[in-house]
Amino acid sequence: MYLGNVVGLVLVLTTVPLFAAVLRVPFSAIAPMIVVSCAIGAFAIQNAMFDIWLMLLFGVVGYVFKKIGIPLAPFTLALVLGNRAEDSFRLSMIGAAGDLRVFWSNGLVGSITTLALILLFWPLISPLLERLRRR
Repeated sequence: MYLGNVVGLVLVLTTVPLFAAVLRVPFSAIAPMIVVSCAIGAFAIQNAMFDIWLMLLFGVVGYVFKKIGIPLAPFTLALVLGNRAEDSFRLSMIGAAGDLRVFWSNGLVGSITTLALILLFWPLISPLLERLRRR
């Protein structure tokens, strides 16, 4: 592993100028190459034209979201991690026989769960806190 890390470091440090040069190319020249690469990758998975249409649809949805100000990072994280989170939650509920107290079973798990719930409901909590501060 040490040798792999050293080789990886040398490889990355030597190719940084090449990757930095890509930033000087105008986006209008790179965009078609990105779209073609994505289409090839989408088609290669199942050899179905439907996947390319789905890719284009999600590209349009992403463009619309960006134009109306919806952040794309949480949406992307939800798409990527949503299935795994749901499977993990289901396994936790099976292991705990449906008891939600398993998420507060020890200090570390309880604090992470509490923090996650606070962050989840923060858009509802912050206006209430703001009203209390005004009084």
